[in-house]
Amino acid sequence: MLVAAAVCPCPPLLVPEVAAGAAGELAEARAACADAVAVLAAARPDRLIVVGTSEEPARGTHPQGAPGSFRGFGVDLDVHLGPADPEAPADRELPASLAVAAWLLERASWSAAPVTGIGVDERLPTERCVETGRELAAQHARVALLVMGDASACRTLKAPGYFDERAEAFDAEAARALAAADLAAVESLDAELAHQLKAAGRAPWQILAGAARETDLKGELLYDQAPYGVGYLVAAWS
Repeated sequence: MLVAAAVCPCPPLLVPEVAAGAAGELAEARAACADAVAVLAAARPDRLIVVGTSEEPARGTHPQGAPGSFRGFGVDLDVHLGPADPEAPADRELPASLAVAAWLLERASWSAAPVTGIGVDERLPTERCVETGRELAAQHARVALLVMGDASACRTLKAPGYFDERAEAFDAEAARALAAADLAAVESLDAELAHQLKAAGRAPWQILAGAARETDLKGELLYDQAPYGVGYLVAAWS
């Protein structure tokens, strides 16, 4: 059963070494993510599952201790998913979304529960997202989810996806749904529109919605900004 969840954005720029001189611009977002991760630890789960989008071949399950790095972003920085595990395979790196999650967990000195990572297709259909969430929640008696994903990338002319007048309304509805832990509203986010707006968080959020069925978790929105024209949302459910 799902006992807590944290929703965090996953731009590599969240990592100060990657952001370099611009690191201060996301200090508030990092602080909100730290608060959300603290909610997970306080719930005392017996398993933490980290969910984020991924390209092939990094989709699927990543065990505790799986390696990741930010070398592709010009930074000599390596991370591992949760506490180190010498038996974790070293030949399959974490996707970027899970690498950012691994950095957040290392920053929090995570030791509250074993960790598993799952990389999913950004275009995974809503129905499959919901079913995946239900399956994850049923795997352990006390499951916590760390859900990694950005909102739209089309909020300004200089945004990665350029400006799209639909982006602000999409992000506002996503923020409202996550703040209220409104499962129906999260599941109702339009998958095709999310793809057009480059909102990679849609699939992980809907996995969360599926996992939260049969619970009475309450939501709290900790951060809602769009630096660089990309919507970043941080929420905690407990």
